[in-house]
Amino acid sequence: MPMSRAPELAPLSTSTLTSSCTFLSTLCFSNSYTYSTFVSLPMRSSLSIFRSLSLSLSLSHHGHPHRRFIRSIFNPPCPYSSNPPQRFALPVACHCTSVEQLSRETSTSETEQNWDFSIDSESEAAFEFDQNVGSLDLKHSGAPALDVKELGELPEQWRRSRLAWLCKELPGHKGGTLDRILSAQRKWITQEDATYVVVHCTRIRENEAGFKVYKWMMQQHWYRFDFALATKLADYMGKERKFSKCREIFNYIINQGRVPSESTFHVLIVAYLSAPVQGCLEEACSIYNRMIQLGGYQPRLSLHNSLFRALVSKSGSSSKHYLKQAEYIFHNLVTSGLDIHKDIYGGLIWLHSYQDTVDKERILSLREEMQDVGIEEGIEVLLSILRVCSKDGDVKEAERTWCKLLRIDGGIKPVAFVYKMEVYAKVGDPMKSLEIFREMQEQLTSTSVAAYHEIIEVLCKAQEVELAESLMIEFIKSNLKPLTPSYIHMMNMYFNLSLHDKLELAFSQCLEKCRPNLTIYSIYLNSLVKIGDLDKAEEIFHQMRSNGAIGVNSRSCNTILGGYLSSGDHAKAEKIYDLMCQKRYDIDSPSMEKLDYVLSLSRKQVKKPISLKLSIEQREILVGLLLGGLQISSDEERKNHMLRFNFSENSSTHSALKRHIHDQYHEWLHPSYKAGEGADDIPSRFCTISHSYFGFYADQFWPKGRPVIPKLIHRWLSPRALAYWYMYGGYRTSSGDILLKLKGTPKGVEMVVKALKAKSLDCRVKKKGRIFWIGFLGSNSSWFWKVIEPYVLDDMKDSLKAASENSTSMETEDMNYDSGFESDEMASNYEEDDS
Repeated sequence: MPMSRAPELAPLSTSTLTSSCTFLSTLCFSNSYTYSTFVSLPMRSSLSIFRSLSLSLSLSHHGHPHRRFIRSIFNPPCPYSSNPPQRFALPVACHCTSVEQLSRETSTSETEQNWDFSIDSESEAAFEFDQNVGSLDLKHSGAPALDVKELGELPEQWRRSRLAWLCKELPGHKGGTLDRILSAQRKWITQEDATYVVVHCTRIRENEAGFKVYKWMMQQHWYRFDFALATKLADYMGKERKFSKCREIFNYIINQGRVPSESTFHVLIVAYLSAPVQGCLEEACSIYNRMIQLGGYQPRLSLHNSLFRALVSKSGSSSKHYLKQAEYIFHNLVTSGLDIHKDIYGGLIWLHSYQDTVDKERILSLREEMQDVGIEEGIEVLLSILRVCSKDGDVKEAERTWCKLLRIDGGIKPVAFVYKMEVYAKVGDPMKSLEIFREMQEQLTSTSVAAYHEIIEVLCKAQEVELAESLMIEFIKSNLKPLTPSYIHMMNMYFNLSLHDKLELAFSQCLEKCRPNLTIYSIYLNSLVKIGDLDKAEEIFHQMRSNGAIGVNSRSCNTILGGYLSSGDHAKAEKIYDLMCQKRYDIDSPSMEKLDYVLSLSRKQVKKPISLKLSIEQREILVGLLLGGLQISSDEERKNHMLRFNFSENSSTHSALKRHIHDQYHEWLHPSYKAGEGADDIPSRFCTISHSYFGFYADQFWPKGRPVIPKLIHRWLSPRALAYWYMYGGYRTSSGDILLKLKGTPKGVEMVVKALKAKSLDCRVKKKGRIFWIGFLGSNSSWFWKVIEPYVLDDMKDSLKAASENSTSMETEDMNYDSGFESDEMASNYEEDDS
């Protein structure tokens, strides 16, 4: 074309213009622009037609990111081989072109769109809201207008050509290539140009590419904060449920001294509520509070209800911590004059009933408000009232509530019988509780596990040995599980009655039918020490220490220490004392008084707690956990560092592992996480103290606050490290293949793969978002399992065992490897990174 060589554009002849129009009409008829659109436009200058041609090509070729070009992708076609030409103004007709439509804030179709942000929950919610309440829309959430120039308003033709090329090219590339392409345009591109590209990407629903361009913009020296652009991009990220990217822009807006718009608050809350990742509900509550307190906005009714529904969708023991947040939502509904749904009242009473200290006056006021507005008390409300009565032993109120339940169609739920049994047990009438249990068996076709647990606990506390034993036999024959809570009650009853032979028999039966349990072992250990069988007690204590699924705690150490001191075995008592000093367990006062005398005989002074230092085993475990996703937080000066352990609540593997890890690093844990003694008291998240000793691991694995694979990783991949990597960040597919989660750069992942292959562990790599999965397939999984099996916790071997060596078909391996990513457990692993 002549104008590709001329320094200035000259008007084309009439024949050339006619042929160009014919070519354009043919091109547009075969692409997204219709022929009638161009026929209806008036005759334009040749430059205006060329501009339309550039835009048409850029938009029509979008959607084919894997196409190949002969020219270099880093230098777009430019008619000028040297410096850009002098700028000049062109008289362009002011018609509503597609570029103008692109630069507008919202199109008509988008404005009329009703966004559905209903929440998908794995567990069935306790309270059902109307469908029109659960749906959220953004039609009325205001956002600042974004003013973007159209290409036709730019005087330089070369700039228009390059911008059109960028709009076509960038959405088809990943982050690294996209940054290189943009960096190659650094000499000429401006903030207005980059803003145009971002808006174009959001318009064609390539929001990920728009976010990457925006991140690149922020690193340029000419960048100035644009509130409207940041708001638009954050809203699009939130609508796609990419909460981490939306939150990143949200925080950036606040750091610039601006308050995010109502729409940004709205979509970010909904994005958090829609994510199945642990901790997102807390973040949604935090953003909701800031929306009202910082922004001064009044959320819409649908947002109030959706957040409240998320609070009460979990089990009572988990949701009871959200009472203050639920009360705050209720307060906002009242002060805003919005209609309060009946399930809001029911959910609030439900949360109050699970509190350790129940506020009866608050529950009464809520029931009176329900009565004033004409809302009848449903089954959930009556069950909550019955639950409160079971805690206080209020027989009269329990009987009144029971009569109301009888009048409701659908029958009485099994949990209502359990609460009624608790009421009479609270007032010291275990026989009445047993009568209610038998009544439940007559009226219902089946007996629940909770009912067996409750009645056995009631009879054990009342020391009704024969009745408790008969019900325990009945419970075992029913094949219902779990049996462990009832065995604990039985063994405690035997211990209190000094029936140590029966206690030992119950302990043996429990080991046959249930998984090992710290509480069970601790009761049996205490029994052995009490009867003076220290040899057997020492054996049980060593079993507890060697089995990571059981472990030891302050109670068990004090028990065996007291036994050694009472028998005069001072040498063994000193060893237990050293262990307790290392773990920083508290020593009982009676034992400490005896220890002062014992230690004074063998030592010049009483030994103080030893300085903190990781053992070889702790170091190997730490490497495996870091590869599996363990996080390290550092202070600003990077002098002190903190390990943050995060275990999934929905993973059976993690539930067994967290007890062991809590015991392994007990001496390093923050004081607020040392209170729990039982297995049920271990939280899913806990952290260590902030200490300089972790500096080596922070520099190697988290040098800049991001996970990195060290260059010397091949030296640290011991079998124990691999085992804990698998237990903490691994997954076994249904066919028995083993997958390990790994974060880092492709180069770092390659180093890990080479190190594994050097150990004869052949594997494959697959990337999912920002997470790599290293797969051991078929016979390779069996070989990997043989290497790590000695270090896998006994309680986890059945669930983590690899496939047999027979499954070596490559076709089967490929199918299993791909299908492994479809499971919910793995989905939650990479959704936490918002990939």
